[in-house]
Amino acid sequence: MFQIQKTFDIAVSHNLNLPYDSPCNRKHGHNLKITVYCRATDEQVWKNNNMVVDFAHVKAAVHTVLDHRDLNDVLQVQAVVQSSGTPNPTSEFLAYWICEHLVASCYRVDVQESDGNVATYIRD
Repeated sequence: MFQIQKTFDIAVSHNLNLPYDSPCNRKHGHNLKITVYCRATDEQVWKNNNMVVDFAHVKAAVHTVLDHRDLNDVLQVQAVVQSSGTPNPTSEFLAYWICEHLVASCYRVDVQESDGNVATYIRD
């Protein structure tokens, strides 16, 4: 089994819909540090140019969809496509969404919102 991790920064804006008074309910921005973990079997790696996945492809998949975007808009469109409820664009939900929708071989995503605040999603 092989594993890679790719860490990069993206800039986003969002506002949360919390049932209590919070400054996060107002539109604000973050410079997020995203770490994407991918893995593949030996056989998959040998068939894929001796790579789990190209590091540049991981970054491009996330940057293209999310960098300098409003997460409320991006995730609202995704919710309509999936016919699901509108998600609350928390760091936890973003980690889940990246893992499940943007990078096929991904099994874990860390979203660091600020120093000391990291949300992690790990696919079972």
